[in-house]
Amino acid sequence: MKKIIFLTGTRADFGKIKSLISVLDVRPDFEVHVVVTGMHLQIEYGYTLLEIQRCDFKNIHTFENHTHETTMDLTLAKTIEGLSGFTKKINPDLIVVHGDRVETLAGAIVGSLNNILVAHVEGGELSGTVDELIRHSVSKLSHIHFVSNEDAAKRLLQMGETESSIFTIGSPDIDIMFSDILPNLTVVKEYYQIEFEKYAIVMFHPVTTESSEMKEYATNFVSCLLEDTHNYVVIYPNNDLGSGFILEQYKRLKNNSRFRVFPSLRFEYFLTLLKNAQFIIGNSSAGIREAPYYNIPIINIGTRQQNRAVLADIINVNYEQAAIINALKIIDCHKENEALGNFGKGNSTQLFLDAIENDRLWAINHQKQFREL
Repeated sequence: MKKIIFLTGTRADFGKIKSLISVLDVRPDFEVHVVVTGMHLQIEYGYTLLEIQRCDFKNIHTFENHTHETTMDLTLAKTIEGLSGFTKKINPDLIVVHGDRVETLAGAIVGSLNNILVAHVEGGELSGTVDELIRHSVSKLSHIHFVSNEDAAKRLLQMGETESSIFTIGSPDIDIMFSDILPNLTVVKEYYQIEFEKYAIVMFHPVTTESSEMKEYATNFVSCLLEDTHNYVVIYPNNDLGSGFILEQYKRLKNNSRFRVFPSLRFEYFLTLLKNAQFIIGNSSAGIREAPYYNIPIINIGTRQQNRAVLADIINVNYEQAAIINALKIIDCHKENEALGNFGKGNSTQLFLDAIENDRLWAINHQKQFREL
């Protein structure tokens, strides 16, 4: 029996790996442990541990790693400490991490320094800001790579990773997006008490490399939303440096009938809302990755997603109020082209399972080698 740890610190990375956890958790030849930390345990961000517990995974473990949004380095250290102690008890064969978060880096460090195989989901991608530095660092610390497309695979080869360590499976959340498990819109609206007939979605995150300007950016953004006439479902940002400025500005939306503000939404419920939205505005990767698959118009603000692979005709604007307001004036007439489907065909879970059950994966050398081009 292979022991596998899945590490999750945010609602975003859990949405990406949920189906991967589920497919292994029910198999007798794997002992799956879900280690939960980060935003999941913070009440102000919705305490999304509850969403994970609803999945009824056999083994769910938690530890607190929160310090303060300005001390990402200390959060990294605390995550390493907590995960290291847990791995010594479990002695896993594999640690699976996703993306570009501090928790992701901690998981890769703990695994690589303790002679444990590390699998990185969705490495080899571009985004900008400090996230990209973390993602590429995780890739170099990982032994196995589950990538979303061939472009990401080529970048990993360019970084010296061996071809035998790379498995192209697509983006796992696409599986859920087009599955039959999504609730219908009426159920979602009743659950969250959303009374709007039509609405748009707001997801605006801090940019850590622009933290000194985030107060101004958040103020401008919320002022534009208040000046606009659309109804909005607003979802809290992640807890990166600068998030406090955004949350402070969201207080201006309180008691305004055009806004429903939530710390977090259940992933499948969020997808249903996104699928039926008029548009999405902000700087979330959901506007770059998920929204195009539903042909939802997108207003992308600022630099956070500037290097992401783009599948749609996105309206990109800077942080100035005039630019945002102008985009909001034309968005109802903006038509999205059908997404090119560059992040898989909805079979990522099966491709992941095929790889995990293949002896080739488990034979990968713990001592990594740099591959010369």
